[in-house]
Amino acid sequence: MRHSSFMQFCQAAMLLPPTLRDEVDVLPEEWKGQAEEIRLRAGYPVALVLPEGEREVGKHPVSSADLELVLEIATRGSVHSAMEQVRNGFFTVPGGHRIGICGSGVCRSGEVWNLRQISSLAIRVARQVSGVSAAVLDRLWQDGVLQSTCIISPPGWGKTTLLRDLIRAVSDGEGHPPRRVGVADERGELAGMYGGQPQFQLGRQTDVLDGCPKGAGLLMLLRGMNPQVLAMDEITAPEDVAALEMAANCGVSLLATAHARTQTELEIRPLYRRLLEQNLFRRLVLIERGTEGRCYRVVEL
Repeated sequence: MRHSSFMQFCQAAMLLPPTLRDEVDVLPEEWKGQAEEIRLRAGYPVALVLPEGEREVGKHPVSSADLELVLEIATRGSVHSAMEQVRNGFFTVPGGHRIGICGSGVCRSGEVWNLRQISSLAIRVARQVSGVSAAVLDRLWQDGVLQSTCIISPPGWGKTTLLRDLIRAVSDGEGHPPRRVGVADERGELAGMYGGQPQFQLGRQTDVLDGCPKGAGLLMLLRGMNPQVLAMDEITAPEDVAALEMAANCGVSLLATAHARTQTELEIRPLYRRLLEQNLFRRLVLIERGTEGRCYRVVEL
């Protein structure tokens, strides 16, 4: 897994101009394997986001020309082709890496239409950790039925990584019969769609709808793709809850994530409490960090 993470970082680093790439090429392999993001801010050196925090690793300030060149490399010379995604603040590149963008917004009718005078970029390194779901998968099935499950943890603790691998395992039928999975991927984090093809492995029986609001996406998948399982990342809005309720009433198993440290914290938030009171989820997976790294605790509801 460490070698895979190292290679994924090297792939993301190829988006940098040669002068900046040279600065990260000489970094320790351990840092490359752990880095979550490469941060570029005009006037400051290159920085990495590591598990312990952000760390400057370059020697020379990033220039505006450097930022423009990253976009040229990432879009293969066609920045305008990525503009639809840029309006959301990011776009996806081959390999599933995401580039977040900040600059001066150009607005039309109250909506961001374009970004100019780019001031900073965040290259988020794509991480596919195949097999991580094996630690919990068997405990999510009961009497041949995949139990609707919500994965909870604070930000950055691996919810999306675990959900992504659960989708793959359920779709491919690891240890249990395969299921058709519909994925509502509003922000492109689960599938990393590029050119109509997922850049992450989500399984042979998975259908992805990206770029749509999660609530609307779930309903579109439910009506059009006949899923047996519906998956979404980060329940954040009442519309998400309403769509999950409708899907559950149609007999579909649910896989989702939510921000919370504990089950109690989840229960006291009105948005999530409604889901729990209606028994939409029958399992919680709590991601916890100990002295030996991440561990997963499955709670039956």
